[in-house]
Amino acid sequence: MPVDGTEAPRSGRIAAELRRRIAAGELAPGDRVPSTREITREWGVAMATATRALTELRREGLVRAVPGVGTVVADAGAGAGAGRPVRDARQTGPRPAPAPAPAPAARARRRSATDGALTPGRVVTTAVAVADAEGLAAVSMRRVAAELGVSTMALYRHVADKDDLLLQMMDAAFSEQPLPADPPEGWRERLTVAARLLWGMFRRHPWLAPALSLTRPQPVPGALPFTEWALAALEGRGLDLPTVMTAHLTLVNYVRGTAVNVEAETEAEALSGLDVEEWLETQGPALGALLATGRFPALGRLTAAGYELDLDVLFEFGLQRLLDGIAVLLGETP
Repeated sequence: MPVDGTEAPRSGRIAAELRRRIAAGELAPGDRVPSTREITREWGVAMATATRALTELRREGLVRAVPGVGTVVADAGAGAGAGRPVRDARQTGPRPAPAPAPAPAARARRRSATDGALTPGRVVTTAVAVADAEGLAAVSMRRVAAELGVSTMALYRHVADKDDLLLQMMDAAFSEQPLPADPPEGWRERLTVAARLLWGMFRRHPWLAPALSLTRPQPVPGALPFTEWALAALEGRGLDLPTVMTAHLTLVNYVRGTAVNVEAETEAEALSGLDVEEWLETQGPALGALLATGRFPALGRLTAAGYELDLDVLFEFGLQRLLDGIAVLLGETP
């Protein structure tokens, strides 16, 4: 979709702030800059806006892509960072010669482990923070224990195993933002509220959508209010109960299925060192050759006009079309 009058300035402001951090030395050559996912979380913008901000810095030569790592600050005096070690963007202390020091957030968490007794809440909160920053694959009992500054065995007094930890992480995520105490009147309004809350939850915690199973539903207490909310919205409107449940699951699966792309894109960027725009540029010659055959005129016109995928826009468009379909099922006019 075209860049509108609000998103472009926001990407410019984000780029300006990152440019300031680089100039001030808060982000030194070789440091990893915030990823697109971290930018969306910190500034509350769409993924496309975050991508534009990083692309602007990359075109200026201030940052560069490193396969398997992500985007790091370039070293203008040494061929855009050639030979420089890569550090995490959260690291702000002096650079030790042997290896980078732990990130400040990690150091703070480790120091705080001695401030009070270890609790299930602290274990879960730490695990969620690791998953939010690095993905679910980075979460292990050993990693969480290291972040807390305790032995791995100490965690087992609070969680049975990693599967139990994941269930508690999911419950914590679902419980962050409860549904409104006073539901709106219409079924469509109620389902819209629930779907948007789920979408926001999956955006804040990209690991949550892939972890949530539709075919093997996990016993997550915090998720049950969403099910009850949707069933109550559709019950008593002429549909049998199995159809009501199927409509609810279709809605959840749509939101979850769209959100899975957030985590997948983050992993792809980390592995390739290329963001969406850079990857698309590498595919340009092959796509151009296909379009030159004239076999795909509609796609050719779209490509010429320009189209920018925005997951938030895609989510909202699909949500309204899905609700239109439920309206037809209920015998209403969408």
